[in-house]
Amino acid sequence: QVQLVESGGGLVQAGGSLRLSCVASRKFGVINTMGWYRLAPGKQRELVAAITIVGSTNYADSVKDRFTISRDNAKDTVYLQMNSLKPEDTAVYYCNVDVNHLGRSSMYWGQGTQVTVSS
Repeated sequence: QVQLVESGGGLVQAGGSLRLSCVASRKFGVINTMGWYRLAPGKQRELVAAITIVGSTNYADSVKDRFTISRDNAKDTVYLQMNSLKPEDTAVYYCNVDVNHLGRSSMYWGQGTQVTVSS
């Protein structure tokens, strides 16, 4: 079982920055990919950014050059640095991790943290 605790959301003006954090608590397994998704009203959930255990990253086109994902494997923590925020970045952001235990992969989700960008 893995529990994810997110923090760092809030209200910010357009052009501002926020840093999201997600700490994973686990007893077994290896955390492979860690990522952030977001869900905005009236839209489908979308992948914002992901990072593998070796540090390879993937970003949605809409956030490239503005957001940076990173992780601290010693702390089982993933971060999302969000710069130059836009009103269209407003959404609930969810942390997601893929854990492999005894050859079986399972995905876990955080509770979500609200990010609101005012114009």
